[in-house]
Amino acid sequence: MLKYKPIGIFGGTFNPIHHGHLRLALEVYERLNLEKILLIPSARPPHRNTPIISSQNRLKMVKIAIKDMPGLQADARELQRSGFSYTVDTLKSLKNNYLNNPLCLILGMDAFLNLPNWYQWEQLIKLAHLLVIPRNASLKNHSMQNFLDLHQTSNQADLTLENAGKIFMLPIPFLDISATQIRQLIKANKNPKYLLPNAVLDMINENQFYR
Repeated sequence: MLKYKPIGIFGGTFNPIHHGHLRLALEVYERLNLEKILLIPSARPPHRNTPIISSQNRLKMVKIAIKDMPGLQADARELQRSGFSYTVDTLKSLKNNYLNNPLCLILGMDAFLNLPNWYQWEQLIKLAHLLVIPRNASLKNHSMQNFLDLHQTSNQADLTLENAGKIFMLPIPFLDISATQIRQLIKANKNPKYLLPNAVLDMINENQFYR
């Protein structure tokens, strides 16, 4: 019997947050009937360069983007830690705050295939379910196939019946928008309107970000 709804965990640099991020978060929230989705900006991502735009400003852009949007909530815990923003540490911290809600870590297929390069990656499945959004990346002959076979479920109810340990594939049409594309447009003095919320674009323009 369902007592506590799962909470979605959606991390990223959000540099800047755009409609691709937002539409994905909203679709996952509604399709799986989650308690909420936490959007967690990464302060010091271990697998890419630290963004030039400060973590506080990226957090502010997230908050502006999801203002008055039920079900989506910004979470600043990675900004409050020193060192690299390791997902395993974030999930451990979240478990302390949400003792009863299952956690569902949202990953694109490319990120899922790259998990063996993440810090203590095998601990993630013990702390959360993995929601994998299939994209162009292929699992064929990939080392992660065995890991998927071991943990995959096609039963959505498993995400509420157990606190962690399952991989659930969630095909969602995605908007082909990238933060890199937006930054390049701004740097070239082009207009990225309609790729991201107007309020976020206004903040970028006011502060001359990405120029």
